[in-house]
Amino acid sequence: MYSTLRPAGPARPSAAEANEAIRHLVESRVDDEWPSEAYEFLLEEWANASRAEMLAEFAAAQ
Repeated sequence: MYSTLRPAGPARPSAAEANEAIRHLVESRVDDEWPSEAYEFLLEEWANASRAEMLAEFAAAQ
């Protein structure tokens, strides 16, 4: 029988989704404290997604 592998972890967000999460984080903070850990995590997610999307576009153009 043929089986499909399940992803090992949660799906990564797209660059647009990560960007929207960053915007929401910045706009919804309550006090003057900057949420640096959350921001850095989301920024890394955005960078990874942007890189993956760029590579996919490049590969499709070849």
